[in-house]
Amino acid sequence: MTAVIAIYSHKGGVGKTTTAVNLAYLAAQNGHNTLLCDLDPQGASSFYFRIKPKVVKDARHLNTTHNAIARSIKGTDYDHLDLLPADLSYRSLELAFSDKKQPTKRLSRVLRPLRQEYAYIFLDCPPTLNLLAENIFTAADRLLIPLIPTTLAVNAYAQMLAFMKKKGHDTQALYTFLSMVDARRKLHREVATAVYQQYPRVLYTPIPALSQIEQMGRHRQPLPAFAPRSTAAKAYQALWTEFQHKALVNRNL
Repeated sequence: MTAVIAIYSHKGGVGKTTTAVNLAYLAAQNGHNTLLCDLDPQGASSFYFRIKPKVVKDARHLNTTHNAIARSIKGTDYDHLDLLPADLSYRSLELAFSDKKQPTKRLSRVLRPLRQEYAYIFLDCPPTLNLLAENIFTAADRLLIPLIPTTLAVNAYAQMLAFMKKKGHDTQALYTFLSMVDARRKLHREVATAVYQQYPRVLYTPIPALSQIEQMGRHRQPLPAFAPRSTAAKAYQALWTEFQHKALVNRNL
């Protein structure tokens, strides 16, 4: 069955897009038909795959028929990997969804027919904690949360968990990993230890803060495509392997 995986955080600059791009690429490289949905109006995922961040007019606001969405999906340079590009209209998705019946389930309705075509659907999510976030929580089978090991980031993570529980969303579908880790910094080491002790379903594979990851913008490619033997590429491969094993295998997906 299809797994919808949202790479989500309501904080910006934590590594959501690089995670979504690299994990979607790795899933496709394993021979699985994979779709990456760029829900961030800034269009960073679309940029990495050299695809113009724009959908057809009828598909804007994602309140449309399946045919319009399907016409917006673009193939990438990689086998088994497609992309639904970003669009500036996504800035007002919350307003567009709020005018509809069952406003927290609009994104689920958009993705439902796509589940028949793809083994994995990755959502590259904008930083938000509103109605759009609730749509993401409802639509995703699994949430994967990048967490920088700093005090403020952990406080924001706790706020997100409280929001999900208040709104009745399933926190059991949520998995976390440490992102942009600098093991040389005492604070990062101490906060990382506290996170592993305090929170459940924290994956043990960290993504280090490396310049190799920043080079994705120059190459406009996933890391395993242009630097497959790099430390960063190996970290994303290890993260994907661990996430599959702990979150997807034998989890009724």
